[in-house]
Amino acid sequence: MVHTYEVWVDTREYLEPTGAALHNDTYRYEINAESLQKADAEARFQARNDHPRATEYDVRITRLLK
Repeated sequence: MVHTYEVWVDTREYLEPTGAALHNDTYRYEINAESLQKADAEARFQARNDHPRATEYDVRITRLLK
């Protein structure tokens, strides 16, 4: 059975090669998946496609919507 999960992904992007300056953002997704593990993987995949320059992705599944 497929459920809809609310997922927040924190991203970290280093603006300089030295790592001195960085940019943090948080993005919200609604992910349809059969399990928490699949929702986590799909959210990470979506965030990487949306923000390819980010170097770190922290996925948090916060609640079941449907």
